[in-house]
Amino acid sequence: MENIKLSIDKAFGFVSQEAVAAYQAQVENANKMLEEGTGKGNDFLGWLHLPSSIDAAHLMDIENTAKVLKDNCEVVVVIGIGGSYLGAKAVIDALSNSFDWLQTERKNPIVVYAGQNIGEDYLYELQELLKNKKFGIISISKSGTTTEPALAFRLLKTQLEEQRGKEAAKKLIVCITDKARGALRTLATQEGYKTFVIEDNIGGRFSVLSPVGLLPIAVAGFDVRSLVEGALFMEKHCGTETPFAENPACQYAAVRNELYKSGKKIEILVNFHPKLHYVSEWWKQLYGESEGKDGKGIYPASVDFTTDLHSMGQWIQDGERSIFETVISVKEPNHTKIFPHDDANLDGLNFLAGKRVDEVNKMAELGTMLAHVDGGVPNLKIELPKLNEYYLGQLIYFFERACGISGYVLGVNPFDQPGVEAYKKNMFALLEKPGYEEATKAIKARL
Repeated sequence: MENIKLSIDKAFGFVSQEAVAAYQAQVENANKMLEEGTGKGNDFLGWLHLPSSIDAAHLMDIENTAKVLKDNCEVVVVIGIGGSYLGAKAVIDALSNSFDWLQTERKNPIVVYAGQNIGEDYLYELQELLKNKKFGIISISKSGTTTEPALAFRLLKTQLEEQRGKEAAKKLIVCITDKARGALRTLATQEGYKTFVIEDNIGGRFSVLSPVGLLPIAVAGFDVRSLVEGALFMEKHCGTETPFAENPACQYAAVRNELYKSGKKIEILVNFHPKLHYVSEWWKQLYGESEGKDGKGIYPASVDFTTDLHSMGQWIQDGERSIFETVISVKEPNHTKIFPHDDANLDGLNFLAGKRVDEVNKMAELGTMLAHVDGGVPNLKIELPKLNEYYLGQLIYFFERACGISGYVLGVNPFDQPGVEAYKKNMFALLEKPGYEEATKAIKARL
């Protein structure tokens, strides 16, 4: 069986092979720090061996819970913010029919999201959509008090109970939360909701392979066993036993740190497959929240090509040379579409007749990479043999492992996020939340 592949050769010429190879000891030490739990943030390494620790009984529990929701719901609302929804949405969007929401006959519920914003119109429109719909809720929060998901959960829980009755609603609410404490755990225990645990040592952005990601993915009808199997392969392949030159996580961490050192401050994750948009959104949180601290860190950006070649392409080709690209390429599409011949040939495209549409896309991909390299933009490439659960599992774990290694090489704690709290303190003070009286006075004095 093929596996995902990392190519870094189009970064050379901007940085040398010798400079990247010189990271070997540092990168292998960082990987060892992860494995032995001796680095900063070592109390958040529960994700590291998550694929190999998931047993059949756990997967069966997830699949059985998903079946209850699938059998009783037209729509399932996943409530969560950041890593509590992005990973699941990344996988679900990547594997779903692009026009799934238009399908009239469905095997599985539509999965929608709430708690990832505080948009009043968004919540109004969602609740209007759910009127007269059979819906269920997956509420994801360690504490149960994070503003965005807590607000959405209160609204939707009330609506579900009004539409289905309190007793029926209990069977359609699943809480993924702390093992023993927090508002959501307390409520779930009181109401008798089905629960799964977010382990204390797994941060949100590293939680895709926990129930946080697996349950929504299973509800959407996808094979979580294959997803975990792919991640398990990469767990072994990126471990300390794999030599530096053959270890994709170590290679990726080394080359991106050397590019950063050489002045490339922005990494753009590129795809040529529209289904991968939310993989990029998940990746941006993973790397932005893990590395962006202590005045350091590569800025993670993303584009969807060829669409964004007609908007951002000019800046990437000719703008400030502070960027490099990492391209996610899908080797073989899941479907075949042949471009037809047209006798009139008014569009001048008969030279493409008989070719697969993907061949055109692949030449756009190659042509873009060559143009950008010629324009001063180093390119890395990650190739997936196909877009399926197994290879997405590989990709997720690869990015997670490389992120931990890269953060340690950068000299930061990849597993905390102290900057996230700043806006919350100001928001609570402005809303005059009890306990924030002094902060409220201080902020009002600035306005």
